[in-house]
Amino acid sequence: MKAPRTRLPFSQVTAATAVTVALVALVAGCSGDGRRSDTGGERPGRPAVQAAAQATRAAPAAASDLQDDYQKVIKDVLPSVVQIDASAGLGSGVVYDDKGHIVTNAHVVGEEKTFRVTTATGEHPLRARLVSAYPEQDLAVVKLDKVPGGLKAARFGDSKKTEVGQIVLAMGSPLGLSSSVTQGIVSATGRTVSEGRAGGGTGATIADMVQTSAAINPGNSGGALVGLDSRVIGIPTLAATDPGMGEGAAPGIGFAIPASMVRTVADQIVRSGRVTDSGRAALGITARTVLGDDYRPAGVAIAEVRDGGAAAGAGLRPGDVLTRLGDAPITTLTSLSEALAALEPGAEERVTYVRAGDERTAEVTLGEM
Repeated sequence: MKAPRTRLPFSQVTAATAVTVALVALVAGCSGDGRRSDTGGERPGRPAVQAAAQATRAAPAAASDLQDDYQKVIKDVLPSVVQIDASAGLGSGVVYDDKGHIVTNAHVVGEEKTFRVTTATGEHPLRARLVSAYPEQDLAVVKLDKVPGGLKAARFGDSKKTEVGQIVLAMGSPLGLSSSVTQGIVSATGRTVSEGRAGGGTGATIADMVQTSAAINPGNSGGALVGLDSRVIGIPTLAATDPGMGEGAAPGIGFAIPASMVRTVADQIVRSGRVTDSGRAALGITARTVLGDDYRPAGVAIAEVRDGGAAAGAGLRPGDVLTRLGDAPITTLTSLSEALAALEPGAEERVTYVRAGDERTAEVTLGEM
């Protein structure tokens, strides 16, 4: 999410860069030596007393150790997180290499080509230019015109090692508050999420996203979601919305693009100036959602079939209405995008469709987006 340019005056805000977590040790009931006190109750034996004393001492020690871990991660990674300022708003970015490449979200850069980038040191904004954006995955790379001394590239982790319950920190510029840090855990992995177009979103459907309870607010987009090993495990991209709250953000439900996809896309852009191998399946069609007799979404009608594409190879035509791809029911363009996001180019799938009122099936070899 890109934050609007209107933001709190920095003079009124002190940004905290460390998080203190207090741990409470709960001592389970221990069996004593069976002796009773003068009041007739059980009197704890020496082992139970010693265990309670050790737990009491361990609690602040554990809290101190975790705080030290947090502060070490912040010291390691925050210098690699920048603020990206475009004319329509601002977001965050992560230094990708020592040549001045910075990875961020495509919706942060929008349609612009030049940007002002502020590093964590608070120096004067630096000028950067767009290398390329890949809206289909909501990722982009910009490059600093002049690389300042001491620019530190972030280290990216292995997405396969990301686990539910893992402690993470989100770093970025929420609401324009540069170098801010929030904390939480990995709430889920492997989420497929469709991004809206409202507020500058790309409308992308992104697979394998990391769900986190760390606060993700406007301006966090393009920043870093980091584990306690100081490695970036994802790029925070969006927060869930709650229709019951007037489409406001649902607290504690944010999503980040996994590090593996970030590296796949960024490496190609840095090397070739564009994405040459998306790794994403496609049918090669232009389509729209259609409604059934009950006025509910009932399928995806093909408006155009691209020559040489997967749909053309399977004999699909304009006017056909897709209702199923493999085992996934297709009712809307979003559901079709989500089904394709879970598949790979070259996969063979059965597609179910309606033509002139008759339901038919065809085998399709998926192409690449």
